[in-house]
Amino acid sequence: MGKPPKDRRPNSRVTPKGTRPMSEQATSYASGYVPGQVSPPWVPALMFGLLGVGALAIILNYIELLPGATSNWYLLGGLGLILGGIITATQLH
Repeated sequence: MGKPPKDRRPNSRVTPKGTRPMSEQATSYASGYVPGQVSPPWVPALMFGLLGVGALAIILNYIELLPGATSNWYLLGGLGLILGGIITATQLH
């Protein structure tokens, strides 16, 4: 008992010519990425600005240079600004 003969047709494509497999289509467009799209210049500036001001607010609170005594509200505001910078970083292309 031998093996069954393999299909030796000359042009036995599974997908029509000129189309990409579903695995490539799903990975390139699942994240919402559009090739060639570039973020405006204010997006990275806003991201680094929020991260920097948030870190600065936390540092200035610990060395007691902000008006009034050290306060948890300054820490919360600094963490909120840092979170805003992280959220802005997800919009960067």
